Amino acid sequence: MNINEIKDNVYSVSVLNPNLRVFDIVMTTDNGTSYNSYIVKGSEKTALIETAHLNYFDYFINNIKEVAELESVEYLIMNHNEPDHSGSIAKLLDLLPNLKIVTSQAGSIYIKNIINRNDANIIVAKNGDSIDLGDKTLTFFSAPFLHWPDSMFTYLKEDKVLFSCDFLGSHYCEPELFDTNIHYYEEYSKALKGYFDAIFGPFKPYVVKGLNIVKELDFDCAAPSHGPVLTKHGLLDEVIAKYTEWSNPTVHNNKQIPIFYCSAYGNTQLIAESIAVGIKETITDANIELLDIIKYDMNLLSQKLNESDAFLVGSPTINKDAVPPVWVLLSHVDAINIAKKPTAVFGSYGWSGEATKFIRQRLESLKTNVYEEDFRITFVPTESDLNKAKEFGKAFALTI
Repeated sequence: MNINEIKDNVYSVSVLNPNLRVFDIVMTTDNGTSYNSYIVKGSEKTALIETAHLNYFDYFINNIKEVAELESVEYLIMNHNEPDHSGSIAKLLDLLPNLKIVTSQAGSIYIKNIINRNDANIIVAKNGDSIDLGDKTLTFFSAPFLHWPDSMFTYLKEDKVLFSCDFLGSHYCEPELFDTNIHYYEEYSKALKGYFDAIFGPFKPYVVKGLNIVKELDFDCAAPSHGPVLTKHGLLDEVIAKYTEWSNPTVHNNKQIPIFYCSAYGNTQLIAESIAVGIKETITDANIELLDIIKYDMNLLSQKLNESDAFLVGSPTINKDAVPPVWVLLSHVDAINIAKKPTAVFGSYGWSGEATKFIRQRLESLKTNVYEEDFRITFVPTESDLNKAKEFGKAFALTI
């Protein structure tokens, strides 16, 4: 059991999953995670906030029963409906068919397609709406794209608790719930930053809006959907300060223009080097990095790509395609914020040379501004080819 009383008659009934190592297919979770859920018992009514991953349904129900009669739960508050939070709703409705599910307008649409049943009693919570549980009041604040479009916060004013959904959360699992009991602070800090980058990095303008909502509320406890509960005596102020710092737009004094490439026999690398010279002669204060993709950590490369002002991608053609490391890099793109960024494609090839065409298609599908032509040469570049590559770099630089 993982039962904790957060405030008087406010309980965590969370489920721990310390062994999780990959979340949502792409996100590593070195410290596992928790599926946080909360019971709020008013003098008249009881509400459950969020559910848990379906795989832990029985465990989850037993946790609820430790602090409340299951039949007493009248409301289910869904701050957003990602399946790790909503996965148990359909089975929960089998036990509580009269349960009233409170969620945002967008959430009301999503949830119907998650539970696939027409008899659910779904209540749409508009921004500022409240539910009275007796001596406890739950108020809802729209917080879209934190990190799903349907996200909202739930605020318990009498106890100064903010149920912040994924906001301020982390994939970090220790047996004890509160931030004051974290044993491995450095690991928690890494998990917090990794979570922010993966979950909220593409939505920084919405993080700023979320912080503005938070600043207007009087609370001393944030109860997120993953990770430790944050308190005034613990890390609450620190985490909010980090979110404030991390959500600030990156300001570059000099243009950041990384050139990513793979090169089987050094030919694509030679082109990359000449293009870099051309860019540098045009934008003299630009920070241009030549990055052989297979020699660097992919997280570092994706960070440089996503924070760049413009970037180029080069690849040889092997078996009629770009090489796998290029596709791995381009699978780490922040597709929301990369739109309209100047990009260009280059490469050496021996037989048919499809690599640049396919990379261009990928960059165009991401809505970047791909330079009007690719730069390709066959096998080993001549001195004339390298001069043309330099001119290509100059021409591309003029578009940045």
